[in-house]
Amino acid sequence: MLDPSSSEEETDEILEEERKVVAAPKVGGARVSPSRTSESSVGLQPSRSSNVRPSSPSPSVASEKEKEDLEKMQREEEERKKRLQLYVFVMRCIAYPFNAKQPTDMARRQQKISKQQLQTVKERFQSFLNGDTQIVADEAFINAVQSYYEVFLKSDRVSRMVQSGGCSAADSREVFKKHIEKRVRSLPEIDGLSKETVLSSWIAKFDTIYRGEEDPRKHQQRMTASAASELILSKDQLYEMFQGILGIKKFEHQLLYNACQLDNPDEQAAQIRRELDGRLQMADQIARGGKFPRFVSREMEAMYIEELKSSVNLLMANLESMPVSKGGEFKLQKLKRGHNTSIIDMGQEDENQLSKSDVVLSFTLEVVIMEVQGLKSLAPNRIVYCTMEVEGGQKLQTDQAEASKPTWGTQGDFTTTHPLPAVKVKLFTESTGVLALEDKELGRVVLHPTPNSPKQAELHKMTVSKGCPDSDLKIKLAVRMDKPQNMKHCGYLWAIGKNVWKRWKKRFFVLVQVSQYTFAMCSYREKKAEPVELLQLDGYTVDYTDPQPGLDGGRTFFNAVKEGDTVIFASDDEQDRILWVQAMYRATGQSHKPVPPTQVQKLNAKGGTAPQLDAPISQFYADRAQKHGMDEFISANPCSFDHASLFEMLQRLTLDHRLNDSYSCLGWFSPGQVFVLDEYCARNGVRGCHRHLCYLRDLLERAENGAMIDPTLLHYSFAFCASHVHGNRYGTRPDGIGTVSVDEKERFEGIKDRLRVLLENQITHFRYCFPFGRPEGALKATLSLLERVLMKDIVTPVPQEEVKNVIRKCLEQAALVNYQRLSEYAKVEGKKREMYEHPVFCLASQVMDLTILEKNQKDHRDPENVGRLVTPAKKLEDTIRLAELVIEVLQQNEEHHAEAFAWWSDLMVEHAETFLSLYAVDMDAALEVQPPDSWDSFPLFQLLNDFLRVDYNLCNGKFHKHLQDLYAPLVVRYVDLMESSIAQSIHRGFERETWEPVKSLTSNLPIVNLPKVPNVAVPVNLPSFSTPAWMTAMSDTDNGSGTSEDLFWKLDALQTFIRDLHWPEEEFGKHLETRLKLMSSDMIESCVKRTRAAFEAKLQRSSRTADFRVPQSICTMFNVMVDARAQSAKLCAMELGQERQYHSQIDNLIEETVKEMITLLVAKFVVILESVLAKLSRYDEGTLFSSFLSFTQWYTSTMNLLGTWLTDRMDLQLHVYQLKILIRIVKKKYRDFRLQGVLDSTLNSKMYDTVRNRLMLEEATASVREGGMQGISMKDSDTED
Repeated sequence: MLDPSSSEEETDEILEEERKVVAAPKVGGARVSPSRTSESSVGLQPSRSSNVRPSSPSPSVASEKEKEDLEKMQREEEERKKRLQLYVFVMRCIAYPFNAKQPTDMARRQQKISKQQLQTVKERFQSFLNGDTQIVADEAFINAVQSYYEVFLKSDRVSRMVQSGGCSAADSREVFKKHIEKRVRSLPEIDGLSKETVLSSWIAKFDTIYRGEEDPRKHQQRMTASAASELILSKDQLYEMFQGILGIKKFEHQLLYNACQLDNPDEQAAQIRRELDGRLQMADQIARGGKFPRFVSREMEAMYIEELKSSVNLLMANLESMPVSKGGEFKLQKLKRGHNTSIIDMGQEDENQLSKSDVVLSFTLEVVIMEVQGLKSLAPNRIVYCTMEVEGGQKLQTDQAEASKPTWGTQGDFTTTHPLPAVKVKLFTESTGVLALEDKELGRVVLHPTPNSPKQAELHKMTVSKGCPDSDLKIKLAVRMDKPQNMKHCGYLWAIGKNVWKRWKKRFFVLVQVSQYTFAMCSYREKKAEPVELLQLDGYTVDYTDPQPGLDGGRTFFNAVKEGDTVIFASDDEQDRILWVQAMYRATGQSHKPVPPTQVQKLNAKGGTAPQLDAPISQFYADRAQKHGMDEFISANPCSFDHASLFEMLQRLTLDHRLNDSYSCLGWFSPGQVFVLDEYCARNGVRGCHRHLCYLRDLLERAENGAMIDPTLLHYSFAFCASHVHGNRYGTRPDGIGTVSVDEKERFEGIKDRLRVLLENQITHFRYCFPFGRPEGALKATLSLLERVLMKDIVTPVPQEEVKNVIRKCLEQAALVNYQRLSEYAKVEGKKREMYEHPVFCLASQVMDLTILEKNQKDHRDPENVGRLVTPAKKLEDTIRLAELVIEVLQQNEEHHAEAFAWWSDLMVEHAETFLSLYAVDMDAALEVQPPDSWDSFPLFQLLNDFLRVDYNLCNGKFHKHLQDLYAPLVVRYVDLMESSIAQSIHRGFERETWEPVKSLTSNLPIVNLPKVPNVAVPVNLPSFSTPAWMTAMSDTDNGSGTSEDLFWKLDALQTFIRDLHWPEEEFGKHLETRLKLMSSDMIESCVKRTRAAFEAKLQRSSRTADFRVPQSICTMFNVMVDARAQSAKLCAMELGQERQYHSQIDNLIEETVKEMITLLVAKFVVILESVLAKLSRYDEGTLFSSFLSFTQWYTSTMNLLGTWLTDRMDLQLHVYQLKILIRIVKKKYRDFRLQGVLDSTLNSKMYDTVRNRLMLEEATASVREGGMQGISMKDSDTED
């Protein structure tokens, strides 16, 4: 805004230069800007170079380009003028609003994320995952962030959402919060740490990662400032905003602001009154001329006129309800929706007549006494003081002062209702007489101030009292009389009229504003609160006039004219006349703007002195605006413009500005923008239906071009238009407007069709239009809006089946769209993975592909399937990866979109089945090319089945049953082959069995070629068993044979695999379980029987003598039995009665077999014992064998022989070898004969002692000489053999 005290010369120079740049060239003249000139000159060069050719009758290229440039500049100039005119109307709405206010209940919009910000956030999360930050986190949080980064941040759908302007930081935070809630709920409970605490901690860490190294205090300050600008804007901020919206330059705004006097609320209120009066006249012209818009029915024409007048009367009532003292502020009453009857009729003279008590004013006076001059007769030490009073009010007194220095500077405040008050100031001195009752008055002065009186202190001559020798007393004081808000002007005028002021006389006049539409010209006398006479200015027109002959007094004349009455006024000064005419012009609300006579202005400019600054400054701004070409925009009559098209342009530009700001607005205007648009519509009569139709069209264009628009906003505008178009039949009109034009109805039907197409497209692409369920509630609102759009009118609900069919069609198409995009993504991902893992091979295969593809294209073959060197294993791998993506899509649909489709949950199930059926085509194609008896596809079944079986809606659905039908033969075939293979392995294994215990399954199991069991981990610990107490001394092994361990592992692995399939059909699942249990029983039975047979054969082949020892193989066979007993309880247990009986038979078989094996082993021991006893029976008395087998004689002879041999070598020292052999023989003989029952007296004979002592002596000598006997000694030892 320009400051009146600023330098105008410098500003004028700047503005003049800018005006030259923006000025449009005239059609006839070739005045263009330098840039245009240079472009034209460049365009002329080719034509100059081609002058050699003969001339052509067609115009030259340069002239055509010049003409196009000129037309373009003209269009730009027309656009600039249109925007300037529109900005004038907007400025007036901002300067003096009286219908709307800035809403405070709108949802606050979040800052949107740009592409650069998204990239920055990705880098911050990547840095965290790489460990480059100082944030401490556990493994669970890191996994959650990793999943969030891969699924959300790297998603192309999020990139599209950012590009559409609908992604905010709050959306990212909410998605992460929803993402981790499921993870935290699945964590085990920890004592002393609640899951809410974990959630809060994770969210705080997420905010730290998201914010990066930014200072949180700066972030908070920035958020606070943005939130404030998002809520309530000041007038200056609104001006600045719409300058940017309409492309208005700052200096143009300054010119328009000052010329329109936007800071003068009286001028703005007067402008509104003129506009409303013009709209009433326009309504009368339409009624008289019959130029109505085309309505859907003829009866609406009369209603249209009533609506126009009613809307104007409503605006008049709003303007009238505004307080006079607070005009132009934002503290306004709401726009009232009244009835159609006339509220204020400016043509009726009998209504709203004022009385004298209605125009009583209240004034505040400030009286400041400075000093007294000319006080010479009093002694210097005499005390003087002053009193002041406003007649009819209280009296105030100054402080006391000495006569030598009578200065005070004291201020007195008074309140009065007299426009011409009498202010009395008296000077007193204290009386020195003893009997004096009152102080002596030295002088007085009586003043009659007005609000126009000078405010500075002046000297006034005092009237001296009798007996005061100082005749030249003067007092310096200032009297300031404030101007009340409802007093618009005052001063002395000459006046004469027909009904009032019937004599030509000079009077004191005050222009009083009683309300926004009621003004009165009042004449006052001194000391009177009520006016002597008053004139209500309703219906009068004020204008300048020439001097009237016969009227003496006054220099410059003006009059106020009304039908049947004319009042003539005259003032003594031209500037005073201008101020009076301007003030009365604002008060009357007339359309004619008075213009002062040119010659009078020139005379006044030469020799007149302006008592006020208002007139010259306002005149200066008006001249300045005229000089810069702005006068046509300021003085333009608003009623002559098509405000519907102007508002359409304003709303479109405002929406563009809003969508390009830093907020994720989704099409919603800011509170300041809503306020200006509301005020513009109400003030200029823009129909609500037209406003919302334009809004809908603009929003649809943006939405069709990829912008994110809130469906709730579309719903609001569509419901308004629908209620307007269809509301007449049912009496429900949103804004009280009952007329519907043909244009409105046709536009509404067109927008309705476009909106339906848009909504169906958004529902079809719901995963991409509303990624991860954002914006929150948008998809649900879209479905609700679709149901509203399908309605024929506003009362009859659309049949639910019709809505269901539309949504079903959209979701069927959505399944196709989603699967196509998913397949493309999987192909791209697979190619990237191949290039990363096998770059050389992939490059070679691509070259080979291209070569074969070209050859096949030449052969006119299908280029899609030929030349692709894709192995069945690779195709299966791609199918499994695609299945993972399919499951991920369905899980995301359930997590983020199922709530929106809660009313149509069956349609979402159909959508999922359709989506899976599309995948089933690729799955079937991949499985068909797999080789026979290949079991690598079982992980695909497990992956899909594990997802489907826990989904209530998809379990045993169409795709699930197809999956079962596809894999049931494979499972049966697999079980058949496994059964045959295991049986063969038992047969071959027991044939080659060595019955050595196995310690490690992986190193000791026999190598058997069996069908692969997919996804079954080899158990590290074999099935354990507890060895019976009676078998502990037999063997120290704790495992069975290799064949048995291999059998039990295969049976357990097969059952585990089938169990992990979680076959969904109960009957077939039970059948598989029963068959495996029975097969396990048969296999274990075969194992037990073969083990028993081997046990019996082993015992038969073993020795029957007393040196028999139980071999390790026998212990291994017993371990096999114990293990079989334990495994049978695990592998053969069933809940059904028949199978339980079968299982008990196996247990009985094992138990009986173990008993038989024990019996066989005992029988073996008995046979050995019998053979020993038979041998002992040979020594019975009386037998021949006992006579020649005397152990005593044998022992004595042996010892004698050894003694003789040693005696012969008494002088020789025995060799170590001789000594060792003799020690063994002597000890062996001694023990064996003692075992045979020889008596101790015989055993310990004299010869034995001699031999024993000799050997012990030789042993001691050998120990000293040779260093030891290597453990051989004559001493008794239990460990010796």
